[in-house]
Amino acid sequence: TPAATPAVPTEGEHLGLPAQLTSFVGRDAELARIAALLGGARLVTLTGLGGTGKTRLAVEAGRRGSGDVTFVDLAAVRRGDELVQTMLAALGLREGLHLAPGTPAEDSTARLLSGLASRTLLLILDNCEQIVADVAALAHRILGACPDVRILATSREALGITGDTLCPVPRLALPPEDAPDASEAPVVRLFADRAGAVRPDFAVDADTLPTVLGICAALDGLPLAIELAAARLRALSLDEVAARLDDRFRLLSRGSRTAAPRHQTLRAVVEWSWELLGPDEQELARRLTVFEGGATIESAARVCGLAEGDVVELLADLADKSLVESAHGRYRMAETIRLYGAERLDEAGERERFRRAHAAYLLELARRAQPYLLTGEQLGWLDRLSAEHANLRAALRWAIEADPETGLRLNAALTWYWWLRGLRHEAGGPADALLRAVGDEPPAGLIEEYLFALLMSLTVLTDPDDATRAKRIARAQPLLFALPGPPRSPVLFVILGMALGPEQSDQERTIELIGDDPWSQAIISIGYGFTALYSGQIPEAHRYFSDAQERFRALGDRWGLANCLDQLAVFVDWAGDTAGGLALMDEALELMRQLGITEDIDDLLIRRGEMLVRLGDPEAARETYRHVMASAQRIGRPTALAAARAGLGELARHAGDFAEAKRLQEQALAESPSDSFDSAGAVAGILTALAWTSLALDDPHKARGLAYAAIDLTFPHGNSMTAADAVQALAGAALHEGDAAEAAALLGVAVGMRGADVPGHLDVARVAGQARAALGDAAYEKAHARGRAVERDAQLAYLARGRTVGA
Repeated sequence: TPAATPAVPTEGEHLGLPAQLTSFVGRDAELARIAALLGGARLVTLTGLGGTGKTRLAVEAGRRGSGDVTFVDLAAVRRGDELVQTMLAALGLREGLHLAPGTPAEDSTARLLSGLASRTLLLILDNCEQIVADVAALAHRILGACPDVRILATSREALGITGDTLCPVPRLALPPEDAPDASEAPVVRLFADRAGAVRPDFAVDADTLPTVLGICAALDGLPLAIELAAARLRALSLDEVAARLDDRFRLLSRGSRTAAPRHQTLRAVVEWSWELLGPDEQELARRLTVFEGGATIESAARVCGLAEGDVVELLADLADKSLVESAHGRYRMAETIRLYGAERLDEAGERERFRRAHAAYLLELARRAQPYLLTGEQLGWLDRLSAEHANLRAALRWAIEADPETGLRLNAALTWYWWLRGLRHEAGGPADALLRAVGDEPPAGLIEEYLFALLMSLTVLTDPDDATRAKRIARAQPLLFALPGPPRSPVLFVILGMALGPEQSDQERTIELIGDDPWSQAIISIGYGFTALYSGQIPEAHRYFSDAQERFRALGDRWGLANCLDQLAVFVDWAGDTAGGLALMDEALELMRQLGITEDIDDLLIRRGEMLVRLGDPEAARETYRHVMASAQRIGRPTALAAARAGLGELARHAGDFAEAKRLQEQALAESPSDSFDSAGAVAGILTALAWTSLALDDPHKARGLAYAAIDLTFPHGNSMTAADAVQALAGAALHEGDAAEAAALLGVAVGMRGADVPGHLDVARVAGQARAALGDAAYEKAHARGRAVERDAQLAYLARGRTVGA
């Protein structure tokens, strides 16, 4: 029987191109890139992790292209002779060229090349990874012998021959936080499309979008995993799918029965890639799973117990096989791969050993960084620690359960990093857990580390009436004084001072423990400066902050310098040069922005807003307050949110909208915590603002009660500066009730309490002007001097003379 003539494809004929049963979602940029690459290169390889959609993308590229296309599925091929036979069959050449089973490989290859020599064709070779060397050799021969054949390959690793142009297929990206419509992102559209196929009533809307985004993020944007998750909506709710992702291999175990076995479950996808690794590659891959935030070559070698030269080669191999991704000197695993590898680490009995090695490496790194965080080199070291952030958290979680003493050491070494990166609240949870794991007494030799954990834990114990919080605060100074000498980390004094405030601090005994290093001496000047400031000794405070500024500038420490400039800006403002104060404040802001401390930036912006009001620029102040509100809402910081909202209330009051001012200030008061010295001062500031609004609403009785409440929150606790603002509101109430002499005297008390007048305060200027007009210059000055002359220890008694119970 004569041989059948091989079918000659007509123009644009597609041989073997699989029909697709689902819609193609997204990937427009990748399709355009493939088309462009094929326009200039004859061999293009789509590489990427299993499940990223390489096959689907190649099929779609072939379908949309012009000319002949032949698709060859190599998933089942394991030997070189099978490779050629499979390609001949896909091309329809076997029968026409009289090939029979057992034909020598060279004869088969020759016939394949002969059949392709005159063809203009796009040859799609799918799933090359398990036979990549044979595919590479054959592709090289085809391209050399068949000038009009182009090859589009899909593989989890490159073919590695001359002319191979790589086109990595990334996982689907999540939409940015500020995306106008996140539901239109390809990753969300893919989930919605596949979910709708099994549950027609499902829709992505404002209620379901956050959960869908969470699922897609947890699954690394891996298209196959997302499709498998969406398919589970046939039997589970969206929230149930999200809740079960910790056991993703079990959850995502029911794919399409018609899919290739390696694509039917998430585990099968990963196993396919894992089994293609050699023993050394598997060893490194499973040990790398202790790195939740990726690894450098150095850290991988140190933790995984391998020579650095070997790690370099093995990481390159793992990257070539799409098991790790390399960027900016770091190697990361997709979370799904990492979790699978962690199972293999457990099976090998290596989990405890390498978790401990991981924590030890990070403790060493954190300790190495500590001194540099106090110098001009702090930005580089902050970036280095930030790159390890996920690893640091993972090491702390492990230590809390397995080795709390190591956890205490690591937490202490990281405290200033947490602080300078604005991660104080995030650090509070692990610190609290460490204290509960260790118990009520510090382990031997770890008093300082225990004290760091105790102080940082207060950031999550925000209820002032919490007995645990009160107990820990009471223990702080006794633990400090139990230290045998100066603490190894002088930042302990900053954390302690912020937690306790001046009232609860034993300054004399604390000073005895401060070291003689330059940073400690700079911080002690700041401490003296705040003590003088809150005591109303402004010239002395100015001198101390100026000294600290010079010291921190010499060290290059941006945090210390910014804190000095902040206070010096206030002094310049109080001296009547608000524009000069604003310039210093802007310098402080720039330093804080370099550090990226959002909390401190927001605090500075609030004070900047107050200066803008005094400069007569309410619109700039309004924009500033709104910026702080958005920032505070984003990071979950109620104190700054309340202060900024109260600032908007002040602007409303000055504009004559008293009802709106009252609404904003009462809302600010309701949402403001009072769990620390700083936040109590913020509450007092809001009470004072509300007192001025009450006066505008013709309610001096309520105004007086609010002002006294502000004084009670501050003056007895050493914050005379904020208390003085409330005394000025009392002066406003006295004037409102017709007592100009008492108003003048109270303004004098406020100046004596603060240690300085504050020019430009609109309300104070109005009260002073009206009192002076009512009394005459001489009587006003006499009453003002009488109030200013009241000694500090007699000021509360003086104020109590007119005290009434406020509303």
